[in-house]
Amino acid sequence: MKAYEQTLSYLNTLNLRGAATSLDEMIHDAEIGKASYITFLNTIFTTEISYRVKRRVERNMTAAHFPVIKRMGNFEFGRVEGIGKSEAVNLLDCRWIDNKENLLFFGPPGIGKTHLSIAFGVAAVEKGYKVCFERIANLIKLLKTAEIQKTSEYRIRRIMKSSLMIIDEIGYTPIEKREANLFFSLISEMHEKLSIIVTSNKSFESWAEMMGDAVMTAALLDRLLHHARVFNLDGESYRIKNQKKEV
Repeated sequence: MKAYEQTLSYLNTLNLRGAATSLDEMIHDAEIGKASYITFLNTIFTTEISYRVKRRVERNMTAAHFPVIKRMGNFEFGRVEGIGKSEAVNLLDCRWIDNKENLLFFGPPGIGKTHLSIAFGVAAVEKGYKVCFERIANLIKLLKTAEIQKTSEYRIRRIMKSSLMIIDEIGYTPIEKREANLFFSLISEMHEKLSIIVTSNKSFESWAEMMGDAVMTAALLDRLLHHARVFNLDGESYRIKNQKKEV
């Protein structure tokens, strides 16, 4: 067996697929640059590490269940009051996740709460964090079926192993008391173990009525607000703005 074929076989046997895929390119660059043996060996390892990091990010991006990919660069800060561009950009460093802090976004529909939450989630995944995104309606469904459906159980386990959980659209649909209790139990379990992003079109004062239990809601908010940054957003709905442009 030729040296090239043997080397390629060894790389695949060792599951160094990134290095195996790029072997031709690495050999070509090494020959042109007259690389030393140690430099070439280092290139093999750095190529493999880069490949694995990229694959891990791709897997985690899929597992996050983002409905769409949104980035901070596409957010119209001039349209929204309550969060500045510099503040949002600073949060992209994700140190707040390391500190188990929460981000809570409140405001009317169409203001960009979901866009912001996804943008922070995408940035976190790209930095190596595990993230889960769920709209509250589907999260409640998962909680109600976790004991009887393997897929729901697996998703809840994934959430608990994540560094960041994004809960979107709280307040758009009513929550029954049993559902509110399940939600409270999950928030209590996540408290100080991972960071949480919440988006809601309802103010704190409306949550007790929405969940049907003032005492439980107070305890829930206490956990969410502990180590939290609250953003009360206002401005023109981007949906209405786009409709005006079309007219």
